[in-house]
Amino acid sequence: MSSVELESSKRLARLRDLCAGDGERLDLLEAALALSALRHDDTVDLAPYRLHVAAMSADLADLVRRRGATPESLAEVLAQSYAYRGDSETYDDLQNADLARVIERRQGLPVALSILYLHVARAQGWNAEGLAFPGHFLLRVEIDGARHVIDPFHDGCVRDAADLRDLLRQVLGPAAELRPAHFDPVSDREVLLRLENNVRLRLVKREEWSGAAQSLDRMLAIAPDRPELLFEAGQLNTRLDKRRAAIAAFQRFLELDGGRGDPELRQRATALLQELRRGLN
Repeated sequence: MSSVELESSKRLARLRDLCAGDGERLDLLEAALALSALRHDDTVDLAPYRLHVAAMSADLADLVRRRGATPESLAEVLAQSYAYRGDSETYDDLQNADLARVIERRQGLPVALSILYLHVARAQGWNAEGLAFPGHFLLRVEIDGARHVIDPFHDGCVRDAADLRDLLRQVLGPAAELRPAHFDPVSDREVLLRLENNVRLRLVKREEWSGAAQSLDRMLAIAPDRPELLFEAGQLNTRLDKRRAAIAAFQRFLELDGGRGDPELRQRATALLQELRRGLN
């Protein structure tokens, strides 16, 4: 194993450790920075990014002490004082899903910005969580018993029901209506998967298969036992002629499936696994 591969293996192990457990509440900042480190071959010093986010948390605490706790306080610190905003001009730029680059550029995707908002809000002691809102990542913050929906991509604005209905219709069409399920909380593990999935989908679209396989490895470090990720890992590694990695992925997929999943998908995985094993002989 080369020194680069060894370092990558260590970084993946750290990400895996950060994402252990039930995944409901994780150290989102550290896990997202670990993802950033994995996307770069050179060593990334993460200390300045941690200090930057700590400074934002301290600024929010100071603002709350002086003026009281309001959901607008988050926007005043992150969007106004630190100039974080959504990147609507180069939305598909991979930098927008790389938290280190998001911090450097002060712009990114909704889910990347949300990780900063979630961390700073939780540092204040507020209950904060991502929401299962379709097509646009939002978060909910509870302050003094009142819940507020915040949109980090649009300058951290607080969204009311009318705003959310309009936003939903932009995504799902003019007949869409708000449902309770749109406000279900998502686990921190799902937040990280959504962040990395933005990278994977863009690489697949560009047919950058090696990069997409690496992105999938990162997703599997976050969620090692997701059958759909294992199946795709098998397919991608087969495409890249990494047969042993493909065999391992399909084997694990079939173990987890246990005959309870999609019969057609299980049949495809079994056939591909048999073909790969023949190729090793």
